[in-house]
Amino acid sequence: MKEEITDRQQEIIEAACKLLTTSGAGGLTIKNLAKEMQFSESAIYRHFASKEEIIVSLLQYLATSMDVRLTNAVSDIQSPKEKFEAIFKNQFAFFNLNPCYVVAVFSDGLMEESQRINEVILKIMGVKMKHVKAVIVEGQQKGVFTDAIATEEMIHIVIGTFRLQMFKWRASNFQFDLIGVGNEMIHSLLTLLTRK
Repeated sequence: MKEEITDRQQEIIEAACKLLTTSGAGGLTIKNLAKEMQFSESAIYRHFASKEEIIVSLLQYLATSMDVRLTNAVSDIQSPKEKFEAIFKNQFAFFNLNPCYVVAVFSDGLMEESQRINEVILKIMGVKMKHVKAVIVEGQQKGVFTDAIATEEMIHIVIGTFRLQMFKWRASNFQFDLIGVGNEMIHSLLTLLTRK
């Protein structure tokens, strides 16, 4: 697929996002998408060859935008603790406004659907890990974060905690305050990470 997404493709991705949020992975079909957009199914196929291609494009957008967002979130911050907070506050704010991406990343049906989808989900995790690792390494080098736990293990603890929180929010059908609970999670993780 082309790297550049057309305006029409972006509209289709946004409609797919809406369907994922309201109907889950099972409700995202070309037929339902065409109905949502008041298009014919053939009109959808003119822009994307398959449902898989739509989901892959949606997830690739998430990976690319996350990289940019997280880079910008920490660009003017010096303190590793503040960078850590900025990364996760940015993530919680983004997903709070765009829950469909949580549905896409945490839908077993999508993960079972294709290896390409799995590869893009792993890419998303890689982007997140890259940013978290940079902050943890900096914090350890500056003596702010503990070095009693290996950097890679700390990354797994942090990312695992974040993913569990997002999964719980998804499983609750987005019924709790993600920002508030997210801030508590950030505080708890910083308590664990900070050198005593």
